[in-house]
Amino acid sequence: MSQEPNPPSLEREPVEGVCPRCGAAELFRYPVNSEGGWFDVVKCRSCLFSVSRDPGPRLGPVRLLSDLL
Repeated sequence: MSQEPNPPSLEREPVEGVCPRCGAAELFRYPVNSEGGWFDVVKCRSCLFSVSRDPGPRLGPVRLLSDLL
């Protein structure tokens, strides 16, 4: 019996605080890719409001050994 491979998953890091839009205490930090490249965002899990959006690494979650030198 063959098993289906697990789809890729993204680690979401919980962040302390409350959402300024809905008041929920469900903030998470994770990388996203948009028209401007990769960004590290903090978003509310309840209403998807973006609390912060900072430029991230050029390849997002992929870390090259050359970036560590």
